[in-house]
Amino acid sequence: MSDGALRKRKNQPESKEHAQKDSNAATAGNKESDIDTAAVRRYIKVLWIPLVLCFGGIFYFNPTTITDLANTWFGLDSDDGLSLTSNVSGDLRYIPDVEKKDAVVEAFKHAWRAYERDAMGADEYHAISKKGTNLTKAGGIGYTVIDSIDTMLIMGLDEDYQRARQWVETKLTFDRDAIFNTFETTIRVLGGLLSAYHLSGNDQLYLDRAIDLADRILPVFDTESGLPWPQVNLAEKKGVPNSDYRLMVSTAEVSTLQLEFRYLSYLTENEEYWEKAEEVMRIIKEARMPHGLASIYMNVETGKFVPSAIRLGSRGDSYYEYLLKQYIQTNYTEPVYKDMYDDAMEAVYSHLVQQSPYSKTIYTAELIPERTRTGELTWRLSPKQDHLVCFFGGSLMLGATITGASIQPVSVPPRKKELTPVGIRDWQTGAALVKTCWDTHDTATGLSPEIVYFRVPEDGMDIDSAPSDWYIKGAQPYAPPPYDARYILRPETVESLFIAFRLTGDVKYREWGWSIFQAIEKHCKVESGGYASVLNVDDVPATWEDKMETFLMSETLKYLYLLFEDASVLSLDEYVFNTEAHPLPIFTPTIRTAFADS
Repeated sequence: MSDGALRKRKNQPESKEHAQKDSNAATAGNKESDIDTAAVRRYIKVLWIPLVLCFGGIFYFNPTTITDLANTWFGLDSDDGLSLTSNVSGDLRYIPDVEKKDAVVEAFKHAWRAYERDAMGADEYHAISKKGTNLTKAGGIGYTVIDSIDTMLIMGLDEDYQRARQWVETKLTFDRDAIFNTFETTIRVLGGLLSAYHLSGNDQLYLDRAIDLADRILPVFDTESGLPWPQVNLAEKKGVPNSDYRLMVSTAEVSTLQLEFRYLSYLTENEEYWEKAEEVMRIIKEARMPHGLASIYMNVETGKFVPSAIRLGSRGDSYYEYLLKQYIQTNYTEPVYKDMYDDAMEAVYSHLVQQSPYSKTIYTAELIPERTRTGELTWRLSPKQDHLVCFFGGSLMLGATITGASIQPVSVPPRKKELTPVGIRDWQTGAALVKTCWDTHDTATGLSPEIVYFRVPEDGMDIDSAPSDWYIKGAQPYAPPPYDARYILRPETVESLFIAFRLTGDVKYREWGWSIFQAIEKHCKVESGGYASVLNVDDVPATWEDKMETFLMSETLKYLYLLFEDASVLSLDEYVFNTEAHPLPIFTPTIRTAFADS
């Protein structure tokens, strides 16, 4: 049995013996109160007739009072029949929490200035050894610098920003004869440059660099199907297949280039950028599998899905994320993306959204393809959820206010009458999933593991000695921790907390975010500068891995800062965040999607 499974959780009885003792004590108390109970019953018999008459009169003259009371009792308040919130007190979204916001800024400076001191220009930073590394032997392309620039602009760190800008102007080059990941380069570097261009007041430096990079990436789309190659040689301007699986591409990676290329097309009026990226969406739409879900791999030659795992985690996550965000980015003018998003969400509910039988926790499972002896393809449900999935709760809530809204704009939080039945479903499920992801921070460090498994009867664990909600698979006492147990400074939970707070004004989301930030400060902060990943979230003191992921400064700290900032800063009505948290403005496109009616 795993160490994670053995860990006791809050509000769980310690044993059957203790439960029996509690039951015996309650029985004795009941016997002593029998006489008092009988007297109360006689008293109620006398009063029930006038009470019924009074209740009937109230209902006759004001029936909405009774329905409002009933809705409140069952958690379906008539004014706010959707939210699972309880701490809304005025609109706190426009009241920044200055102390907490400033603490996040200090954390960013602690991370950035250590990197700048030890590794300026390197793609990645290692805070413990105080050194940087590049992704290729030919040199780096400024992953960490460009990923961090818009955060500096948002936080008002002008001196740091000016030094970073100077590096981009004088040192950055994409003329690297080496292989880079198409997806990562697009979301981090191209997305970072475009966001810096907009937030800097249209500094031409960033747009020129973005055009240079995009022109080097464009040849990856020159394939038989139109799906892009997963890698690119930037110097040769040539797409490169995966060395292990030459004809396979990740679904999430090929469908998470569109926000960046469309915005660049809008800025430059070069339609090729958008047409190449848009063609991918047409291919995916035509390749739709019967159940409406997307396997995590596609064939780059045929443009069809390959039998492979189906999940909202790695290699699947941002496909679903960008369906909604493409509709938002284009100012709701491209209904094809709304239709694709709605179709995908119906499939997610039909096959992936689950409730654990013991704790009644809402989570998303995975489908694993298997072949029977006769060669028939079947799908096995696995109660596994990546930390990456934790973007989905906030995304569902956001989608509920857009594709699930019956009017625009909706209230904060939305009222029941403002959403369609589908919108109500998505709002409630999204809020429940945000709570689930927050619950996975119930560890020794207060940090969430990379992967959790949810309890199901088939797991063979004793309900009295194992947690009723989730566990870390493979954790063993006095043994090296499994990969699942690590925390690598990921942003997905705080991303959903940021969105949930912006949509509800509920202070609990700020409280949860602050708790996560404090855990990062306590267990990941390297005193000499920077932050490190944690190998086991259930070990205190924490053991570190010497790597500070670029998304700490690009996403995690940015979303935490915005969680405590005034909601008018980067309003969700005006901006859409790419999957690396680079904000891009919402706009009405000048060209229309070509495959809308296909």
